[in-house]
Amino acid sequence: MAQTLRPNTAGGLFATDGKPHPVQHALLAVTLVLGITSLIAAMFDHLHLLSSWAGLAGILAGAYGQWISETTRERFGLILGLGAAAIGFFLGMSQGGLFGGVID
Repeated sequence: MAQTLRPNTAGGLFATDGKPHPVQHALLAVTLVLGITSLIAAMFDHLHLLSSWAGLAGILAGAYGQWISETTRERFGLILGLGAAAIGFFLGMSQGGLFGGVID
């Protein structure tokens, strides 16, 4: 019966401390969207501008999100988004970079 006295910490999807974190959740969503976009765009040679810029923005958003995150669940999602953004960024850089073909 001791478990009835413990608080339910698994109630929220991301906030394990029971407090709302709207800024951290927004950064998590932005990082994941930019990371997935960068990773998918990196699969096509002619989309290197989208891949590299989305990857760079995802890396910056994820780094700031990591800095202000407060729970482990938020950090886990941010690391997934950061990894996808970094892979997409580096593949985009290898295919032409941030300004490849635009500024000569």
